Amino acid sequence: MHLLSPRRWRAAAAGAVALALVLTGCSSEESFSYTPPEQVDQALPEDTTAQLQGAVENAMAKSGATGAIVGVWVPWSGTWVTGLGTQSVEDQTEVTAEMSFRVADVTRLMTCDVLYALADEGVVELDDPVTEHASGVAQLEGITLLDLCNGTSGIGSSEAAIKSAWLNTPERVWAPLELASFGLGQTPVEPHTTYRDSDAGYLLLGLALERAAGMNAAELIAKYISAPLDLAGTSLPGASPAEPGDNPLSGNYLKTIEGGYDCTAPVDITTLSASTGFTDSGAVSTIGDLGRFVQASARQALREGAEPDQFASPLPTSSGAPSWYQAAGGAFLVGPLIGQHGWTPGYATAAYSDPETGFTVAVVLNNSTAGGGLAAYLAWELAAIASKAPAADGQTAPEFGLPFTAEQYHETISGLTICATPPAAE
Repeated sequence: MHLLSPRRWRAAAAGAVALALVLTGCSSEESFSYTPPEQVDQALPEDTTAQLQGAVENAMAKSGATGAIVGVWVPWSGTWVTGLGTQSVEDQTEVTAEMSFRVADVTRLMTCDVLYALADEGVVELDDPVTEHASGVAQLEGITLLDLCNGTSGIGSSEAAIKSAWLNTPERVWAPLELASFGLGQTPVEPHTTYRDSDAGYLLLGLALERAAGMNAAELIAKYISAPLDLAGTSLPGASPAEPGDNPLSGNYLKTIEGGYDCTAPVDITTLSASTGFTDSGAVSTIGDLGRFVQASARQALREGAEPDQFASPLPTSSGAPSWYQAAGGAFLVGPLIGQHGWTPGYATAAYSDPETGFTVAVVLNNSTAGGGLAAYLAWELAAIASKAPAADGQTAPEFGLPFTAEQYHETISGLTICATPPAAE
């Protein structure tokens, strides 16, 4: 009989316990209760919500989205959580805040949170070589699990090579290593000290964590994210093609035509195999869950003061990026905000929070054609608007500022040509 090493024993035990928890519906033998920052229980002022709604509607018009869901939580002033628009051009069902959707690259932050949780438990070490836990990646000798999380592995992204296959065959089930291979096939950049946006890295990280913990990725998300934060609408679905929940926001994209996009006939891609995103962009959630998650993640609330700090050593996102736009720990650091943004077929999603105050914005658009950058710009525009919300009676607004203005990103979004507003008739 072979004896397991202490780490392998802990991994096997963790897998057995987690599977039992999933089957019994229990969250944990140890009690954990997340307490968010104190939040004023009232709506944001009408003037603020009017500006917020105008920003979302502008982004919808420019991107071809027929619907959006948005959540803004300003602890000292109030909240605005709502659905806007309709499911599609043909389906005029109104979008509501309760609908579920795919969170795109926010999944990366969940995956890194799982990595840190497993490291805190001693199941893995952040500096473990990827090759110790994932097979078929010999070319990653010297690359660590932390490199995959931080985006410093040097490997490329698979998105450009595989995007058309995602859109044309949404029912196809992908193996994570097959998807990652397209990024692995690119010429690497200098690892460890340079950030590179790599979906392949987060796919490989998911595979490594599965093997190390003896659990599948869905169970890891359930145990370390959904259960402790009480996120009933958040999960990583299986590979079978399905809608993102029982009450989904429709997901769409626009086909290209000569001279641009056909904005009159969005293609419905609500039903999709979550294997297209796996631990990079495959998770689903609701706007309330998404806001609660990013608020807790930005504060590292699940780690109870554990070290090292997940976001302590950020790197520039590119050589030309503003100094306030950096990346670390599966997140982007945007001034005081920590969060993620991205796209997956049908959806563009962003979620950001300030760890000091709990100030949080989250948004999803039901058209992915413009990409994840649009979701980021909209979230930042919303944050700039909401940050000016006056304090409610008995409250004091903190010293909280952003290194950009709402007008800056409103102008950027208005300049998009995906679905340019037609000229007014003379």
